[in-house]
Amino acid sequence: MTHNKQYKTISVLSIAGFDGSGGAGIQADTKTISSLGCYATNVLTALPVQNTQGVQTIFEIPGIAIDQQITSIMDDIYPDAIKIGMVHSVELVEIIAKHLRNYTGPVVFDPVMISTSGHQLIKDETIDACKTHLFPLATLITPNLDEVSVLVNKKISTVEQMEEAGKQIVEMGTQAVLVKGGHLQQEELTSFLVRSNQPTEQFKSQRIASKNTHGSGCTLSSAIASYLAQGYSLSESVKQAQAYIQQAIETSKDLIIGKGNGPLNHFFDPKKLILKTV
Repeated sequence: MTHNKQYKTISVLSIAGFDGSGGAGIQADTKTISSLGCYATNVLTALPVQNTQGVQTIFEIPGIAIDQQITSIMDDIYPDAIKIGMVHSVELVEIIAKHLRNYTGPVVFDPVMISTSGHQLIKDETIDACKTHLFPLATLITPNLDEVSVLVNKKISTVEQMEEAGKQIVEMGTQAVLVKGGHLQQEELTSFLVRSNQPTEQFKSQRIASKNTHGSGCTLSSAIASYLAQGYSLSESVKQAQAYIQQAIETSKDLIIGKGNGPLNHFFDPKKLILKTV
């Protein structure tokens, strides 16, 4: 009597907002996770009405709905890694933190606080709540330079300041921070992976001339989460994710998607769904 083998997938949960234009938020996360061979699950935290030209309005999702979504997924498709995007209220910070306290897998938190145009997207008390409740539960946080500046209360505008700021953020109680250098106007981009009691690592890449970079922060953080879910070390996950995003930007630079800043090409080389024998 023969039995068919059964297989398990590697699942990554994205807790993030919506982007109807498909470039950022939960859509970017789902595309990234899928293209890297993992199985994507979602919890929706907000419903922005947006396209490649910007956000027109944001509809809130009730806290109870977010709470129940997380419970439902965790009870059924327990994630091998979790990626968290924009958390826009103190209530939401507390709901997510409650669910993460007993979670044992890696958590990548992309603390979306400042828009590309420089506007603060969440209130000061929400930033404080993120520091208090979510930073200690995260394996890695991935702020851009504007967000780093808000976190350390000082404008960060040089590569030297980036590493120093990373050390300050780690002292706030998170395990590791990836300080991303994309907002510095330089041809060679430098990011720093800063961890407590470990040497700082540098990751360098060349700037690509493209207006299609919408959702690059969401994409990078969910790529890191996908590699962590597959069992790579933090350092290797960041390295692989940086290489992935570089190609996703390179292969989208000539695409016309929408009238504004288009998305990355998440599917330049999609991997088959990774299957593990049960």
